Amino acid sequence: MNVKFTMTAKGEMATLPRAEYERLKKLALEAEEDAGTARVVARAKKEIADGQTLLPMEVVNRIANEENVIRVLREFREFSQAEFVAEVGITQGYLSDLETGKRKGPLELHQRIARALGVPLDLLATNSSGTRRTAKRKNIGRR
Repeated sequence: MNVKFTMTAKGEMATLPRAEYERLKKLALEAEEDAGTARVVARAKKEIADGQTLLPMEVVNRIANEENVIRVLREFREFSQAEFVAEVGITQGYLSDLETGKRKGPLELHQRIARALGVPLDLLATNSSGTRRTAKRKNIGRR
C-alpha cells in the first residue's frame, strides 16, 4: 500500500491511492449495512418477545386486500393443503371450504389453525357478517 503521511495545521493527514480508498470505502459501507441489519433483527426479536406477530408486507397487503387469511398464512408458512390438513386434523375438502368462505368452522378449529400457523387467534377473527376483519397494518406488519 502506497500511503503518504503529511503534517498539517489540523494534524496528520494520509494520502492513499484511489483504488485503496475505494476498497476501504466499500468495507466501511458493508460494516454499516451489517450494523443496520443487526438493528433491524434486534428490533424484530424484541417485538416478537413482546408478543407481536411480524409478517412481510406482501402478506399484510394480501390480508388487507381481503384475501382469505387462512390461505394467505398457509401459503406464507409454505404448507401444502395436504400438509396443513394433516397438521390441523381436518379434511382437504373442509380446508377448501374454509379458504373459499363456504364454511366458518368452530372456535376450537380456529385455535388449532392459529397454532399451526404461528399467529394469534384474533388474526383469524371474522365479524358478524362472516367477512374477515381488516387487520391494522401496524399490528401485523413490519414497520
